[in-house]
Formats: sequence, C-alpha cells, structure tokens
Amino acid sequence: MEKLKIPYPIIVEGKYDKIKLESLIDADIFVTDGFGIFTCKEKKLLFKKLAEKRGKIIILTDSDGGGILIRCHLKSFIPADKTINLYIPSVKGKEKRKRYPSKEGVLGVEGMEKNIIIKLLSPFTSPEFTKVGNIKKSTLYKLHLTGWENSSELRQILSLHLGFPKHMTPNALLSALNVLYTSEELEKICEKLFS
Repeated sequence: MEKLKIPYPIIVEGKYDKIKLESLIDADIFVTDGFGIFTCKEKKLLFKKLAEKRGKIIILTDSDGGGILIRCHLKSFIPADKTINLYIPSVKGKEKRKRYPSKEGVLGVEGMEKNIIIKLLSPFTSPEFTKVGNIKKSTLYKLHLTGWENSSELRQILSLHLGFPKHMTPNALLSALNVLYTSEELEKICEKLFS
C-alpha cells in the first residue's frame, strides 16, 4: 500500500503514536512527549514555527481526558487559523503492547485501526507534496551533527540557537530542519555557529 502524503506537520502525544502514523503516511510527525509539552518552552516555539512555515499543523491526540488536555494546551499557543484538529473515535480496548488498558479504557492513536486513521487523514493529502528542505542524514554527518564524537554537543548548540527542544534525536532534528530550512541555509547557520 502506498503511503498517504500529508503536506502538514502532525503533532501526536507519544513515540508509539508516531510509529503508527509513520507506517501509514509520509509526513513530518512530532511528539508532545505527553504532558512534557506543558513545561518545554522550546518545543512550544518549534510547534509555532512549524505551523507558520507550513501554514497549518494537524493535531491528533488521544480521545481520553489526557489527550483533550494536551490538545487544549496546544491550542493555547498555536493560532486557531493554523490548526487542523482531527479526532479519533472513543473505542474501548487496550493497546497490544500494554499489559493493562488506559485509565479510561479507550484506545489511543497507536491502537486505532489503520483504516480509521487513513480515513481521517485522506482529506489532507496533496499530490504536489514535497518536503520543504533537502536535508539528508548525510548532510547532518557532513556538518558533524551525527556520527562524530562531539555530534551530540553540536546538536545541542544548534538546537539552542534555533530555539528547538534540547536533546532532540538526530531523526527528530532532521524532521524539524526539513520543515524550516534548506540544506544550504543549514550549512550557513552551522558555518556561523561552529567556525
């Protein structure tokens, strides 16, 4: 099955939600780290930048109380005209990887059937979709941002400079950079920062 191509960044709660979506769609997917979004100023700034750069951002949180609280918090700092709110149905059950059901006993994004997620996201596909940036993992390697002894430290410096969250993995950094910058722009930024 060919993956849906979604031109807007998507915000989900956690890494398992992201993994589920990555198996179905081609999009830039970011996580709130659950309630971590409440205290991470850098991540809030990043989400605002993503919405501004792409025009819209999709919010897809769980349908339980926690998901609603996270969604409300996201809506408090991302302008309403920049958000697309998608809602999964409230389905009783438990995710396969979990021993027990959630507190409310409903499935989250990670536990939703594939066809439900595809149906939700299908209206937002675009045949003209292309990634904004042309930054590859090899670009990060060339700039010493991954694969080198001091790469972690350099990513921290770059993230701080760009207003990104601390401790972003190379893959998360790559996704964010590709929404906001071209390879040439990143090289100029790194040249100023590290020379």
